[in-house]
Amino acid sequence: MVTKFVGILPLTRYFRFEQREGMYTTLLMSTGLTFGSISALFGLTNHIIDETQYTILLTAVIGSAVVPTLIAERWFQPEFKLLEYDTEIDVAMQEEP
Repeated sequence: MVTKFVGILPLTRYFRFEQREGMYTTLLMSTGLTFGSISALFGLTNHIIDETQYTILLTAVIGSAVVPTLIAERWFQPEFKLLEYDTEIDVAMQEEP
């Protein structure tokens, strides 16, 4: 998770995300759900690990995704700004056949 964090955060700075949005994006993208769950399933399928170990590994993988998501949602969720409504476009859209 740390390597993804180190890899994603500088990219958010490069693409000029605001600090809060950059941290939010970094936390959401730093989870390892796909790789962790696939590698655990590979180990189970090839009898490298048993069902108990698989359950523990999958719980840890899911937990490592939930915790950063909760942190991101609680402390770093970006503020959403409403877009201005353009009445000229609305009128033009209604006039088209």
